[in-house]
Amino acid sequence: MGVSIRPLLEGCRHPVGFGDIPGVAAIDANNALYQFLSIIRQADGTPLQDTKGRVTSHLSGLLFRTAHFLENGILPLYIFDGSPPEFKARTIAARREIRKAGEEQWTEALERGDTGAAYRAAMQSTRVDASILASGKELLDALGVPWMVAPSEGEAQSAHFVNSGIATYSVSQDYDSLLFGASVLVRNLAVSGKRRIGGRQVTVSPERISLSEFLDTLGITRKQLIRIGILIGTDFNEGIHGIGPKKALKIIREERFSEVMAEKAPDTDPEPIMEFFLSPPVTEQYQPEWRSPDPDSVKQILCDNYGFSQERILPALERIAGPQKGQSGQMRLDAWN
Repeated sequence: MGVSIRPLLEGCRHPVGFGDIPGVAAIDANNALYQFLSIIRQADGTPLQDTKGRVTSHLSGLLFRTAHFLENGILPLYIFDGSPPEFKARTIAARREIRKAGEEQWTEALERGDTGAAYRAAMQSTRVDASILASGKELLDALGVPWMVAPSEGEAQSAHFVNSGIATYSVSQDYDSLLFGASVLVRNLAVSGKRRIGGRQVTVSPERISLSEFLDTLGITRKQLIRIGILIGTDFNEGIHGIGPKKALKIIREERFSEVMAEKAPDTDPEPIMEFFLSPPVTEQYQPEWRSPDPDSVKQILCDNYGFSQERILPALERIAGPQKGQSGQMRLDAWN
């Protein structure tokens, strides 16, 4: 879900091409897998599957998107969510209900032959389960792409990597990375290209957001941005009915945050949420390493285990290996500079 601050970002969302953003991309892995699973589907919403009925959309997305990243000088570093904070339980439960409703609507749409509605409902039913996570990590290992599990929120760890110089920018569809303090956020990196949105084909391009530019444009601090998030709702609190981004910004500028919270949300203590955004659990010591892909392992996973054709994966493997020709063994970050 994330925090809905898009209306406040007018003039701060800058379209970029893949060639404009080389470097290390700290990717919110759960978010990226969700996007792959949501988008890579047949016309009636059915995800890609093998002969055993196992979903393979995420594997296709990881393979071909990784090839595209590396060809453009982008080094992906995937960061998976760890244990969520206790106050995220409401959001997790709400997402579960959304998926359940999506599954029911998908079935109903298929029964009446409405493929457009079926596709939209199927996207709502998307789930990233344990098998999706395990197979995704296995493929990343075979591709030589580093990944890690964060102590808690992947976006918090991504922000830490960006601000500590390990990564160049954070990658997510959500804006929470900005509340966690990521100095640079790139959206649409995992989903760029032609996509079906609202029943029509559109072209989605990456966009770059600078936190400092955003805060300067609004004339606020990061703490005030977090308070805006709390007013309108984050993954960790419900927000206040009737308060959207622009009204929240007005409340913050008038320094009425505490007053409004006490009046409209007396049962919500904003301090633990504020503290979590400012000082989330993160891993301090980490050095990512990129290796040459292991073609045999990739073929075993994709072709032998999941039924991909070699003709389909070999061109992508060649593209992944291309930037690494002449290299062998492990490559640390400085080897790519």
